[in-house]
Amino acid sequence: MENFIRPIGIFDSGYGGLTILKEIVKKLPEHDFHYLGDNARTPYGTRSFDIVYQYSLEAVETLFQMGCRLIIMACNTASAKALRTIQQKDLPRIGSGRRVLGVIRPVVERIPELTQTGHIGILATTGTVLSDSYPMEIKKMSPDIPIVTRQEACPMWVPIVENNEINTPGADYFIGRHLDRIMTRDPDIDTLILGCTHYPLLIGKIRQMIPPHVRIVTQGPIVADSLVDYLRRHPEMDSVCTRNGIRKFFTTESVRGFEEKAGFFMGTALTAHHLDLGPLKNKTAEPSRVRPFY
Repeated sequence: MENFIRPIGIFDSGYGGLTILKEIVKKLPEHDFHYLGDNARTPYGTRSFDIVYQYSLEAVETLFQMGCRLIIMACNTASAKALRTIQQKDLPRIGSGRRVLGVIRPVVERIPELTQTGHIGILATTGTVLSDSYPMEIKKMSPDIPIVTRQEACPMWVPIVENNEINTPGADYFIGRHLDRIMTRDPDIDTLILGCTHYPLLIGKIRQMIPPHVRIVTQGPIVADSLVDYLRRHPEMDSVCTRNGIRKFFTTESVRGFEEKAGFFMGTALTAHHLDLGPLKNKTAEPSRVRPFY
């Protein structure tokens, strides 16, 4: 059965995209999914546009080779720095019938209904902030709505999550510092977008540190709803996505290390396999000894 699956691919530079996959699985539990984390080369946020594009393209091509026809680029940095080039330049070369979607646009499309004041705060990695992707997409999608955007790079938040330091004084300091900065710069902000897929794991702390009227927007549920709508509007794509409830996880780093942290993000134990991207192109799977999440 597994030899004939056409899974939906989910790609991220590391673990954060698992928060997207977790929400998608809730909406599409019968679909097959391949998750690929490029943990060996993370973080993407500090890398140049050219490098992020190169790495992202290698991941996309690998998932296509593994049978995917539809890929969700569940990485804000990759969506900001590589998605458009891949869509416009590489997909025509790779062949028809394949699509790559990002995580920024679905959130931006919802902004007019999320804010009352028109003042939006964006909390993201340094790479996403420097790309200005959120402000540019907001202006493009809502040109007639006066929306003010404020961005804050939070470079320590990802290490806090990945090292399970969420409930520590250090986490309180770094989370509080960035929230104070962005809310001080614009007290009229009524909506905070968590523009990194790691940040939903900090939402409990964030809620404690901001005024109660400020809405916190996480990407997972929005991207999941957007994917369901996309498949409804594109039945030709939906028809080639197989439905066996199979979920496979791949990492470019240590399998055991990935499983330990990925289980934290997914909330359940899972089995991972190793593969290499780039020049090595080694697609040999390395199964682990942890119970599979099927």
